[in-house]
Amino acid sequence: MTPEEKLAELGLTLPPVPAPIANFVTHVEEGSLLFLSGQGPRNHDGQMATGKVGAGVSVEEAYEHAQLTGLNLLAVMKHALGDLGRVERVVKLLGMVNADPLFCDHPKVINGCSDLMVAVFGEKGRHARSAVGFGSLPGQITVEIEAIVKIAKD
Repeated sequence: MTPEEKLAELGLTLPPVPAPIANFVTHVEEGSLLFLSGQGPRNHDGQMATGKVGAGVSVEEAYEHAQLTGLNLLAVMKHALGDLGRVERVVKLLGMVNADPLFCDHPKVINGCSDLMVAVFGEKGRHARSAVGFGSLPGQITVEIEAIVKIAKD
């Protein structure tokens, strides 16, 4: 089953690729690696999930925000590669959580994205990862995640 078929089976659709909010590009391809700039929890209508995890935003809500962020990363991958089937491996995720200073469940939040990558790519979706807390993120979004992906050459 292709990654796109897996997404359909999960009842998920890719959102439009968002434009960068500052002086950077959404991705850079270097050799067999694709580096994806940080994405946030932007839904299909362009709205971003905002708030402080652990102070008004629950772990469960933030998990869903991380999954939504993963969909945005997949949209950038598809835009960059033309076909998610070119992904040989999700190598690394860096997950940033806009967290209350006393919050300590950052890994549970970023699992929303990690679980999505494994659901879409199977074993190729298993990756190294960091999940860390920040005092704030751009626009007060709840999560931001960046990725490094190994790609198959044409």
